[in-house]
Amino acid sequence: MENVDEIFSGWVFRKDETQALQMDDFDNPAFIFIDKAIDTFSKVEGTAGKACVSCHESPEVFKGLRASMPRINSSGELETIPELVNGCRTERMGAEKWKWSGGDMAGIIGLIGLQSRGMTVNVAIDGAASSAWDKGKDLYYTRVGQLNMSCANCHEDNYGNMIRADHLSMGQINGFPTYRLKNAKLNTIHGRFKGCMKNIRATPYKEGGDEFKALELYVASRSNGLTIETPSVRN
Repeated sequence: MENVDEIFSGWVFRKDETQALQMDDFDNPAFIFIDKAIDTFSKVEGTAGKACVSCHESPEVFKGLRASMPRINSSGELETIPELVNGCRTERMGAEKWKWSGGDMAGIIGLIGLQSRGMTVNVAIDGAASSAWDKGKDLYYTRVGQLNMSCANCHEDNYGNMIRADHLSMGQINGFPTYRLKNAKLNTIHGRFKGCMKNIRATPYKEGGDEFKALELYVASRSNGLTIETPSVRN
């Protein structure tokens, strides 16, 4: 990763008790939402009378997916896991889309991500992905908002320092969706992007929009070489 000699997971910047919460599946509060998602996986919804399990035998079939996302699909478009989920819901199940950062979506992408836990992040940024990666990089380094700050100002220039009561990390997303002690729920990648932009008094981009998707690709590539920690626990 350019401008940084070594990369660290956000886990490194958390207190001992928070690290311990993440490492124990029994104590990790994220598993309340994962367990609910397991039930949702078998729940029939929509006009087609199908559930996730109707096409996907078990969540284990998604092993490896989280480690390579987002990615360019067969149509040459950048796609994310929430888009895959909503595509299945609308096209195969005849069900309504879920909200991008809603509870059901966060839970099911947490369940999907869990299948890749321990695998190495390996997001492709070459070929058709390069233009989106360039766009994401530009967004990462562009100052916005009333505080005139960029992602890099916190997560590259000041990681390891304290801001208010929080220990700034490198902003890695290898643990998302992540359970935040601050709001007691699973938080999605785009939801966190939105929160960061609000913190610097900028107008957030749309969750699922081209800007946040490109930013997700770039930030995910900064995690290449780390391992998937889903579901992580953060402040």
